[in-house]
Amino acid sequence: MTRVAFVLLPRLHLLDLAGPAQVFSTARDLGLDYVLAYLGERATVETAQGVPVTAERDWPDLSAGDLVVVPGWRSPRLTAAPLSAAGLAWVRAHHERGGTVASVCSGADALGRAGLLDGRRCTTHHELQDELAERYPAATVVRDVLFVVDDRVVTSAGIASGIDLALHLVAARHGPAVAARVARSMVVYARRNGDEQQASAMLRHRSHVNDTVHRLQDLIDARFAGPLKLAELAAAVGCSERTVTRLFTRATGLTPLRYQQMLRLERAEHLIGHGSTVEAAARAVGFEDARMLRRLRARTGR
Repeated sequence: MTRVAFVLLPRLHLLDLAGPAQVFSTARDLGLDYVLAYLGERATVETAQGVPVTAERDWPDLSAGDLVVVPGWRSPRLTAAPLSAAGLAWVRAHHERGGTVASVCSGADALGRAGLLDGRRCTTHHELQDELAERYPAATVVRDVLFVVDDRVVTSAGIASGIDLALHLVAARHGPAVAARVARSMVVYARRNGDEQQASAMLRHRSHVNDTVHRLQDLIDARFAGPLKLAELAAAVGCSERTVTRLFTRATGLTPLRYQQMLRLERAEHLIGHGSTVEAAARAVGFEDARMLRRLRARTGR
């Protein structure tokens, strides 16, 4: 079981909350064991859009595998301190125990107040980036990206980018095929480009309406670590090999093989980022040895 604890702050933006919550709720509907909790320092939390939401006031002890998400709130500047010292300590303690902490939009300020941005890369809504950089000079604010991941601290630009952040977290834990199923269920094929090293290729190349290619991508997403012959892909969708290559390249800009390699590379980067050796990561994603992985990483500047 993975608990996703949303910390609800006064005047929170509904979409900052609802977007990520829908991602994890949809993942649960698809069979993953997610439990969502909505925590607050008051029983009723007003939102920026005028819809009140209820919150649990007894904040649970979380395990390292659980997630904490802080949605953003409406404020022209990061002047308010909507989370108490005890709440900030709770967020910080979860990260210190090995847990992941994420924010949407101005929620990054709560992470900064908890001491989690110092020495790390982060981002927030473009209207707040200058102030975030000024307030937390020990942090590196990355501009013009959808989200940034740095040592289990995940910050996103705000509003709809919370969906991108949540899909990334699902893909990192369960693989791109599961995240693709969630995205398709939510009818969000067309994902926006962020920092390409952060945004999954599985999402970047879904911005089309060709159902045959989506079916091919579903198959590759589910089996990217194994051998996939072009003839097998063609048989699965009832097309010739030549037609598969033509349709796939037209819709995504990539051949099926190149798409599979990109999925392998990004999964390997995730494993390496979590302590795996290059050799072990290469084997885990289907390469016979680390040479091909090293060549792909060099080609993309990683």
